[in-house]
Amino acid sequence: MVAALISLFFTAPAPLDMPRAEAYLVREDGVRRLEDRFDRMDLWTSQTLIGRWTDEGDRLFLLSALDTCPPVIGRNGTQTRVEYESRRVPMKRVRANADFPAAFREAVEALSPAPVVVKPRSPRLLPRGYKEVYYWQNPTNYSDIVCTFLPERTNVWFLASWKLAEGDDYPTQMALFEDRFLKTDFPSLVSSLKSSGKGRETSDERRERELLRRDAHHSVAAYSNWHFTDAEEFAVIDDLPSRDFVETLTNDFPVMRAKYAAAIPSPLDGSNVLSVVRIYAMRDEYLDALETDGMTNMAWSAAYWSPQRRELVAHLSANDERELLRTIRHEAFHQHLSYAASMISTSPWFNEGYAQYFEDDQDADWGEDFDLTDENVERLAAAIPGVLLMDYEQFYGGSDFERRFKYRLAWSVIRFIEKGADEVRLKPFAGLKKRYMDALIETRDMRKATSAAFKDADLLKTFIAEWKKFWKKR
Repeated sequence: MVAALISLFFTAPAPLDMPRAEAYLVREDGVRRLEDRFDRMDLWTSQTLIGRWTDEGDRLFLLSALDTCPPVIGRNGTQTRVEYESRRVPMKRVRANADFPAAFREAVEALSPAPVVVKPRSPRLLPRGYKEVYYWQNPTNYSDIVCTFLPERTNVWFLASWKLAEGDDYPTQMALFEDRFLKTDFPSLVSSLKSSGKGRETSDERRERELLRRDAHHSVAAYSNWHFTDAEEFAVIDDLPSRDFVETLTNDFPVMRAKYAAAIPSPLDGSNVLSVVRIYAMRDEYLDALETDGMTNMAWSAAYWSPQRRELVAHLSANDERELLRTIRHEAFHQHLSYAASMISTSPWFNEGYAQYFEDDQDADWGEDFDLTDENVERLAAAIPGVLLMDYEQFYGGSDFERRFKYRLAWSVIRFIEKGADEVRLKPFAGLKKRYMDALIETRDMRKATSAAFKDADLLKTFIAEWKKFWKKR
């Protein structure tokens, strides 16, 4: 029993969740820009937690550093990262006694999995290497251990909480916590903890990116098996045993991002965009991330874009690097378009069409399901107006074949826009993409944006006629 429990501490890491963001379109002096705002408590919690670990018995272990006071939640509980940083209040030095100030108690209550007592208790024997240790769980609570402790040679208090499994022997768990965690595992972790940095003091826009970079690093800084790869406009977090795929991705990613931006420039004047890619080695970890983000309907997938967390999340299975690279290119375009469109929902024909277009770096065909006879091209063309006006429920609905049909039809429209539209005499489709993006941001309505892109029924008829000519030549 004890041997199995000892393996819990710092051996089964669960990366910390990135704080959840809401996008705001800010207009100042004629400048339009995207601003990410966060729940202050979410920012505080994500930065206060050091690490999270689980085991097969569903035990959950959390470790936090109590160096910052919980934020005061007023009428407006959201802030940018820069605003939050400027208003962070360091935890005042807490004397080594049980008379804890209100902010300290609030922090313990916010992070504890169980109600805390009014007066915490000390262990009979203070572990070596600590000034003070206090237990905050009710003495009759045999399901949780909630402990604050002040190591020697520091003024920063830490909090550890351990949610036990049903049937655990409480005295054994308590002895394990004190003898294994406090005496051995915690000192070892602190000595090896990777710094996530403080970011550089520059413009607010740049500073937002640096703080996002720091938060991404912090989410895995406590885990020896997780890696953080940093670049100017993106960061990759992974627990892969080999660095080969990450090296391939970091070479490919900036090239593809440049192609996204060239194809779909943002109407916004600047952005704090930093692409964060998180790659899991184990599928179970990926499925847990899906559940956390409320996307269990995508359990079939290998990657997805999480708009709230501002992360592209992926899973690398054995011998599937090429397919995952294609999938990441697809999802990374969704990520680019989300920022370019100020997180406003874009039309599926535009969003999914371009994502497919970039999957194979713009080199793909219709596939075996579609025979491009003149008769079939005419049938496909007749479906274009309906697909252009579909919302996501309509676009994703129907049978597997119907879904594939809509995806490929959307791709074919984008392929024509990128490879054929400029060849049409008098260039009637010039400015189509810009009209779409401008109207989307102004109206926040994907159908109105589509109508603005094609301007009128005559232009749409011309577009479909030229689309048919383009594909009949293939």
